[in-house]
Amino acid sequence: MPPRVRSFIGTILIIFLVIIYALLATTIATLTLATYPWWVHLIYFLFSGLLWILPAMLIIKWMAGPKRQD
Repeated sequence: MPPRVRSFIGTILIIFLVIIYALLATTIATLTLATYPWWVHLIYFLFSGLLWILPAMLIIKWMAGPKRQD
């Protein structure tokens, strides 16, 4: 697959990932954390705010393509 096509597909995937993940994380927080204190919210959003990076790294790694053999 050409690198430009791979980059385009990866960019679209990352945009969808961020949108779906933000909606999902916010919905879970709204439904489950309503009665918890502020520090639980802080820990949840800190953790969930960093968790989306893992699948994004996989997409970026795929976008970079296979390693070159020198």
